[in-house]
Amino acid sequence: MENHTIRKAVPADAKFISLLAKITFSETFGNLFHDKQDLRAYIEKVFSLEKMTSSLKKEENVFWIAYADELPVGYAKLKKKSPVPNSSYKQAAQLQKIYVLKDYLAHKIGTKLQNELFIEVQNLDIERLWLSVLHTNERAIGFYNKHDFHKYDSYSFSIGKEDFVFNIMMKTF
Repeated sequence: MENHTIRKAVPADAKFISLLAKITFSETFGNLFHDKQDLRAYIEKVFSLEKMTSSLKKEENVFWIAYADELPVGYAKLKKKSPVPNSSYKQAAQLQKIYVLKDYLAHKIGTKLQNELFIEVQNLDIERLWLSVLHTNERAIGFYNKHDFHKYDSYSFSIGKEDFVFNIMMKTF
């Protein structure tokens, strides 16, 4: 039986989070890129060790890291002050990331990370939490629906030569 632990991340965890981010993004979205160079360039730019270290040091961000038998297997990121796009909801937070290595998805680590994030949002007395999810990612959309997120809006985003449509989902506390 594996031992799972979750704790808030600190800047020294940037190396683990950077690696987890690169692997989990590639596992989740890699098949959607026709040009693998676009995928590699995006991953190196967005999930670099320097960028993760900087992000972990920012007051508005809270990260958690999940371990299975002392190995890092997932992470979550909350942006504490992030108005809901295209809305009048200014007092909101954004669930920016919940990623778990594919081999650990069945262990409910994503739910455990999300629960930690929900506790933080409630402690901050924030009424709305929003996120964006690829509109074709049915597994993630089902996960968020199960946890009382509802589609609010959608937007387009390009990475290299690829165009993506994301749903904005929102939860009220």
